Amino acid sequence: MNSGFAVVVAVASLVVAAWAFVLAARNREPQRALLAGLAVVELLVVAQLVLGIVLLIGGGRPGNLVTYLAYLIGALVIIPAGAAWALAERSRSSTVILGVACLAIPVMVLRLHQIWGGASA
Repeated sequence: MNSGFAVVVAVASLVVAAWAFVLAARNREPQRALLAGLAVVELLVVAQLVLGIVLLIGGGRPGNLVTYLAYLIGALVIIPAGAAWALAERSRSSTVILGVACLAIPVMVLRLHQIWGGASA
């Protein structure tokens, strides 16, 4: 995995998470600007998926291929699932849901990096 890109994905996600929590603390519903931030994070996660697949095609091998692929695909689902849930019930709690979804992305990225380095447990 590309460590630099992983950091970009994680930092962008943490910034959007902080933004969502600030909006929730101010008792605000998700607004278009926050949803645009989520879209940027999702695009970064898609780019990470493409990069991960390119690395696999190029001959790179993670510690555990099945777990690696599960984390790559799982990271793709987190933001859309959180957004669907949040948009179904627009409230302060839906803004918190978006923040929590964004907090999950750096965890997934860290785990991808660990698996790529050989940690399969």
